[in-house]
Amino acid sequence: MFTIGDKVVYPMHGAGVIDSIESKVILGEERDYYTMKIPVTDMHIMIPVDNSEAIGMRPIVSREILEKALEVLRGEPTSMSTNWNKRYRANQTLLRSGDVFSVAEVVRNLTISDREKGLSTGERKMLLNATRILASEVMLVMGIDPEEAEELIRGSITYTGEGG
Repeated sequence: MFTIGDKVVYPMHGAGVIDSIESKVILGEERDYYTMKIPVTDMHIMIPVDNSEAIGMRPIVSREILEKALEVLRGEPTSMSTNWNKRYRANQTLLRSGDVFSVAEVVRNLTISDREKGLSTGERKMLLNATRILASEVMLVMGIDPEEAEELIRGSITYTGEGG
């Protein structure tokens, strides 16, 4: 169980801070909810406490783990399907996992693909979302603002093809 002030990651939305834990009656059922603020998007969300583990809510990573995730950004792209629909679904699955390494992989692969041949509208939206998710964790772990976090992410993707 998390407590007020904990920095946590909610898959598909990003990292934030638990503002409160409240009991609410929704659809006739009383449950406890975490109220979480995600600073990078200035969004507040409510997550049922009893469902938080099942959806993959987790504490933010340590600085050491984050450094290793940023190294993923510097690597070569993963081989992906040429079918955009399969590629999109594979990336969605990686993002849903909430794993910082998986999110970094999606950001790296889509950024490199965008540089090399451009992205569809759907994949461009996914790249923006994945970058925001990763940036939200970067900013909380490193204590920097969202713009600095996004710049750090963009600057870490150094693959240029043709042997790096």
